[in-house]
This record gives sequence, C-alpha cells and structure tokens, in this order.
Amino acid sequence: MRTGATKLVLIKNAFANLVRGGASALIAIALPPFLTRSMEPAAFGAWALVLQLAAYVSFLDFGIQTAVGRYVAHSSERNDKIQRDRIVNTALFALGLSAVLALVGTLILVFFLPNIFRQVPGHLLQQVRIAVILVAGSLAVGLPASVFTGIFLGMQRNAIPAMIIGITKIVSAVLIIVVAWHQGTLVQMGFVVCLLNLLSYLALYLTCTRTWPDITFSRKNITPSTIKELAEYCFSLSIWAIGLLFVTGMDLSIVGYYRFNEVAYYSLAATIVTFLGGFYNAIISPMMPATAVLHARGDHDALSSMVTVATRYGVALLLATGFPLMLGMHLILRFWVGFNYAAHTVQIATLLIAANIIRLSITPYVVAMIGSGEQRLVVLTPLLEGISNLIFSLIAGYYLGAVGVALGTLFGAIVGLISMLLYNIPRTSIRLNASDYFKNSLFRPCLSTIPLLALLALSRMSNLDKSVDNTLRVLVLFICLALLWQFGFTSLERRQLTSKLMRHPS
Repeated sequence: MRTGATKLVLIKNAFANLVRGGASALIAIALPPFLTRSMEPAAFGAWALVLQLAAYVSFLDFGIQTAVGRYVAHSSERNDKIQRDRIVNTALFALGLSAVLALVGTLILVFFLPNIFRQVPGHLLQQVRIAVILVAGSLAVGLPASVFTGIFLGMQRNAIPAMIIGITKIVSAVLIIVVAWHQGTLVQMGFVVCLLNLLSYLALYLTCTRTWPDITFSRKNITPSTIKELAEYCFSLSIWAIGLLFVTGMDLSIVGYYRFNEVAYYSLAATIVTFLGGFYNAIISPMMPATAVLHARGDHDALSSMVTVATRYGVALLLATGFPLMLGMHLILRFWVGFNYAAHTVQIATLLIAANIIRLSITPYVVAMIGSGEQRLVVLTPLLEGISNLIFSLIAGYYLGAVGVALGTLFGAIVGLISMLLYNIPRTSIRLNASDYFKNSLFRPCLSTIPLLALLALSRMSNLDKSVDNTLRVLVLFICLALLWQFGFTSLERRQLTSKLMRHPS
C-alpha cells in the first residue's frame, strides 16, 4: 500500500473511531444530567456500581480482539486466508470458553455482593443484583462477538463497527433516560442495556459474514499450532489487562467498599476521564494495523518515526483538551450535574485527568508495540503500574475516601510512565532512544503546563476573589495553549500545520 493511501486509510479509520468514540462520549456526557436529576444519589451510585461490576467481564477478553485485529491485518497483507480463518475460529472458541467463565463468575459475585458492599441501601440491593446479572450476562455473550469487531479492525474497515455500536449505544442511552425519567428501577435499566447489547452483537455477526463471505467457520480451523500462537500473543496482553484492571477497574469498587456515599461523585469524575480517554484512543488506535503492516515489511525506521511523531501530537492533543477541563472544572460540573455534585467531584476529577494525561501520553508506543507483537517482552510494566495503583489506592482510600483512590491512580500513572521509559523501550525492536523520546515527544509539550501548575499552587496558598480567579484561569488557559503551540511541535510541524489551516480554514 502506498504511503499516501496508508495515511488516507489511517485518517478514515481515525475518523470512524472518533465517531464511535464520539457516540460513547455523547452518552457519557448526556446521561448524568438526566440521571442525577431523576434519581436519588444512592440509586445513581448503585447504577454506576452495576456498570463497574459488569465491566469486569470485558477483562476476560484476554486481548483476543486485539490479537484478531493484528493477525487479520498481517494475514491480509500477505494474502494468507488460511491463517486468517484459523485465527478467527480459534479466537471464537477461546472467547466462547471465556463467556462461560464470565457467566459463572457473575453468579458468584452476585451471591456474595451483600457481604462485599455492606453500605448499599437495603431497598436497592436486590435491584443491583439482578441488574448486574442482566448487564454482565449480555457482556459475556459479547465476548465471542468481539471477534467480528476484530476482523473489521484488522481489515481496516472501522466505520462499520463504529456505526453499529454507536447507534445501539445511543438508542440504549435514550431508553435509559426514559426509564429513569419515569422513576423506573435499576432492573429495567439493566434490561435495556442487555437487549441493546445483544442486538449489536447480532448486527456485527450478520454484517461481517456478508462483507467477507469467504471466511470459513469450522472446528477444523482450530489447530493446536494456532492455539499456541494465539495464547503466546495474548498471554502478555492478559498481563496488560490485569494491570489495567488494577488501574481503572477496581477504583469504583474500592470507593464503594469504603464509602458507598462517594460512589456517585467518583463515577462522575471517572466519566469525564472516560470522555477524554475515549476521544484520544479513538484517534490513536488506527495505528495498530498500520504498525503491524510496517513490522511485516521490516520497516523499523518508519515505525519509530511514526511513534515519535504520533506521541508528540498525542500529548499536545491531551493537553489541549485537558487544560480547559482542569481550569474550568467547577464551572463545567455545576452546569452539568448541579452545585452539590460539583462541590464533591471537582478535586477527584482534576486528579484523575492529570493521572490519565500521564497514562495516555505513551499510548502510541504501546499501540506500536502491540502491532509489532512485542508486548510479551515487557509484561513487567503493566504489573508495576497496576499493583502500585492498587496498593496506594487501598491505603489512601481508607483514609481519604474517593480522593485517596484518585491519588492512587495518579501515583500508578507516574510509576507506569517511568517503567515504560526505562524498562520497555530498551527491550523492543522499535528503534527509539528513551532519552530523546522523552525529551522530544513528552517533555517538550509538557513545558506548557508550568502556568497551570503555578495557578493551582497559588489557589491553594491564597483565597482569591472569585472574579479574579476566573480571570486568571482564562488568562492561564490562553498562555498554556500558546506555549503548547510553541513547545509542543517542531518548527517544521508548526509550518505544516499553519499551511494546512490556511489552506482549509473551515
């Protein structure tokens, strides 16, 4: 594939992922104002806990969807349909077993739920249990269905799953709002999510089989050698998933265990972070099949150049979206969910945004590493980040509640970044110098955060007048963005961006 064509496909897939991520972000932003105004805080917190507990099922994917995307892209580049079909069928078999495991695990969790979350109000407990079964059960069925999404991604046809998943999520959100607005129960909300999830899986299957009718589904394609190859590839991805579970999957549960009354506030803060992360990952994730193709060609210089540039642009994007959120957090929250929720959420949200900017900054390198199939070489990093996050969150959460858990996420993110630079980069074939990569792709854009840090320190040390504080925040925002433009890009990149903006002012 020509370089120009490759860039065009990347842009199209990034846009498709952005649409899909935009649908999720729209739902994440649109739902809370309705739910917080039509449900009592305890019920809203219970619903957030239901979604968190059900989401544990997704970790039983073991990275197989990512593996399918990578191997399908690799096989497509080599026109090897036999290998493609073997990977697809083996993945379906493995995720079918995962689905059974997920269903059994869900029933066990529901049985012990009253003993784990003792502070859940009695009138909500039974609703929570049934809702978890409905939502988690549908996600369990979705584990095998994720293979079809992996096929679309590997074939670089991201627009199709983006449309299917985006539409079903929007419909699901609308129906949840209707249920909540009419004082419906958590069970009814869980049923809505369950039904729409199942419909999306059916649509993915039908569309995939009609788009590529030459894919053969047969037990004969499940071979020992393919099982071994897939297991070796996914073992390290599973370690990464465990690390991610400790980083993002346990936080709300820890808050619920220590202080259930703060679950709603932490959930809102996490929603904002999900918006930021979803927007960013939607743009970066199309790199994966492209890096698989470059790795298959042995073009290591092009691969390292892609990572370096993508990281610099990615950090600039994270900061450009993070600055307005952090500086205007209290105002945004008041408008979004009301004064009471804003007062309890602002500090948690600020900490989580800072933590996730640090975590996500290294994403282009991680995507390239997975696309190259080398994540198995560096399984220590996700474990270090996950375990440090979990331990610090448990300790700080005990004393500080939700704020302590957010601090644990920030601490883990710093550990993960340091480990990635010192441990991962020297061990993979992506030709990067850790010092140069840090200086040119990470440190340069971060110079723009100095005014923001100074303002936060000033706000902590002095009681500024509200009008003065707001004026300072607007001024600091513009200064940060100006510094980001100056230090976040090279002079050549600034000229190229300026030229494109002047050519396409709209």
